[in-house]
Amino acid sequence: MGTFFSEPGWLCLTVTAVLGGTILCKLKTSPGQVGRKVVCLAGLWGGACLISLSLFWGLVLFSLSYFIMYTYFSGQELLPVDQKAVLITGCDSGFGHGLAKYLDELGFTVFAGVLDEQGSGAEELRRTCSKHLSVLQLNITNTQEIQEAYSKVKEKVQNKGLWAVINNAGVLGLPTDGELIPMTEYKRCMAVNFFGAVEVTKAFLPLLRKSKGRLVNISSMAGGVPMQKMAAYGSSKAALIMFSSILRQELSKWGVKVSVIQPGGFKTNISGTSQMWETLERTVLDNLSLEVQEDYGQDYILSERSLLRLMKTCTDPDISPVLLDVRHAISAQSPFAFYAPGKLSYPWLCFASFSPTGIFDYLSRKIHSYDKKMPRVLSTSNWENEAM
Repeated sequence: MGTFFSEPGWLCLTVTAVLGGTILCKLKTSPGQVGRKVVCLAGLWGGACLISLSLFWGLVLFSLSYFIMYTYFSGQELLPVDQKAVLITGCDSGFGHGLAKYLDELGFTVFAGVLDEQGSGAEELRRTCSKHLSVLQLNITNTQEIQEAYSKVKEKVQNKGLWAVINNAGVLGLPTDGELIPMTEYKRCMAVNFFGAVEVTKAFLPLLRKSKGRLVNISSMAGGVPMQKMAAYGSSKAALIMFSSILRQELSKWGVKVSVIQPGGFKTNISGTSQMWETLERTVLDNLSLEVQEDYGQDYILSERSLLRLMKTCTDPDISPVLLDVRHAISAQSPFAFYAPGKLSYPWLCFASFSPTGIFDYLSRKIHSYDKKMPRVLSTSNWENEAM
């Protein structure tokens, strides 16, 4: 009690109040998760009041906090839009569709790449957006379409250059045990989620280097947090994170800044429809050996569809945190290398990175305890005896 009400204790409390007020003022104008780490800083300072032993150390902590706050906020001012040109892939629906509309409203010149330029998503963009938005046919697994899109963008931006490329297009595949996922699904996830993004990036980098612009890759929390049933999807997103991290270092000499967005659970069309899942289930069953089918059982394999219902009910329909983080990544003077929009994305990424493996695996099993279904062989009473 004596320390808390001492001179350095009151100093810490005063500085905490000042820092907290500054943070709250900044958060009113800062998009996405900009203030999340700074809030932690203010909390740490508040805790420092409990261990401050002298006025000297109080002043040292104050000076350090002030320096960190100044450094942090000095790079968070947003650059003027000024009709900067951005390319977004995967704009048929989901994040890409929302981003195209949002950035168009802010005044960017938007090139919206779509898988089907005659589809409903593309038509809606043409109908609702301004004349500064152009819809491009862009299947990112098709080299010819990538080159055609590059030619159209280069012709339109001319000497102004392309300010940002946002690699958003992606596929989920069928979430199920890694042993059950067909190799065709592993290859499809890599083709779209990784190789497609790499090829688009390589094609448009000359324009980004010219403008000293931004490269933003939409990965996933599953790229940094091992998640059961997501072996194909998570692996492809993890590859995209590593690719982005290496390019962030290599492109710094050109003045190009690279950011990765790792969203948590948001409701988009990436989970697909029931008809798509039926097709994937048939593909799984057709590609399994007789031995694997016998061990897992058809009932277990088909029960994986329950995850689709869970994804639809437990995900957040409000994608605005993702939109705000992308805006910050392409507009801030000093964008972050990583963003984690979503209620639990940032804590989970930290926990997966720093917690002991045993603790993480235990918690993961507890979280997945909703899935009571077991493979056929494991559900038989004599399995353990046979294994012995």
